[in-house]
Amino acid sequence: MKLFLFLCIFLIQTLFSVPTSDENLKKMIGHMLIVGFDKQSVDENSQLIKDINKYELGGVILFDIFYNDRSKQKNISSPEQLQKLTSKLQNLTHHKLLISVDQEGGRVARLKPSYGFAQFPSAKEVSNTSFANTQKIYSEMSHMLQTHGFNCNFAPVVDLEINPKNKVIVGLERSFGTSNKSVTSYAKILIKEQKKAGIISVLKHFPGHGSSLGDSHLGFVNITDTWDKKELEPYKSLIATNSVEMIMTAHVFNEKLDATYPATLSHNVNTKLLRDEMQYKGVVVSDDLQMKAISSHYTLKETVTLAINAGVDILLFGNQLANQNTDELIETIYTEVKNGAIPYKRILESNKRIQVLHE
Repeated sequence: MKLFLFLCIFLIQTLFSVPTSDENLKKMIGHMLIVGFDKQSVDENSQLIKDINKYELGGVILFDIFYNDRSKQKNISSPEQLQKLTSKLQNLTHHKLLISVDQEGGRVARLKPSYGFAQFPSAKEVSNTSFANTQKIYSEMSHMLQTHGFNCNFAPVVDLEINPKNKVIVGLERSFGTSNKSVTSYAKILIKEQKKAGIISVLKHFPGHGSSLGDSHLGFVNITDTWDKKELEPYKSLIATNSVEMIMTAHVFNEKLDATYPATLSHNVNTKLLRDEMQYKGVVVSDDLQMKAISSHYTLKETVTLAINAGVDILLFGNQLANQNTDELIETIYTEVKNGAIPYKRILESNKRIQVLHE
């Protein structure tokens, strides 16, 4: 009996203690990162490739233009260029990489007709067409993404069209409608078509951005007085289908859910609500942590520590609004794990969930 108890204690200590291999821990942290970069091409000498292979970074996100200089192309300029870029990203990487993009259709499209890609309608336009036509539209869009090397799309948006004055969701026609039934019906079609094409769907923006008045790219967004609990319904409905692999958090503050932190940094929102109450088992990815709603109020150390402890599995640094050094990012998280500010078990939990994406 004593021997049995000793073995149990040993196994528990082994599972939840920080590993002795610093390199292994840093790679586990690397799995939890998706980063942006500035180039339209890469080779074995590119810093991005060196960082990916050194830390086994989880993925990259591609943009067509620079946020602060919209006349300048960033990662995407033509179908041929994009295929070469994504091919090299996978071929020069020693592990499977998430190559992600925001391709919703309408005004939120990184693969634009002006670069030689097909045009696809916005969610609002899609919601006014038949399910059969929607299936055709999203089949073609998913095939386009697959052909050009993507395996993760930050879509569908499942925010409800609640506030007519909302600029970032309603104003850009990114919502499928005002009701849970409409939003989930069309979102299911996109999820299904992307799944057929080997593309991971990412529901966004939890716990709901359709009632907001502000833009979290620019600063603090408080939805306490505008948010409605029905904004959770699309997530509940879709989680129940067991088809949801990833959910993106929003940088919105809602005192009804957490009196201290915005959703991305909130344990109440990501763990107590999403995981415990709504029984979500998949990956949680942050919205871009360089948005002003986060970066103007929290240091890098505070941001990564709060986000991971809140239950976020993948941290997104788009490098559109700032340029985050990967070494510094890894070292910051590594130090917080070593000193106990971030429990090692959180790194294990996230890595286990992320691994499922590649199975």
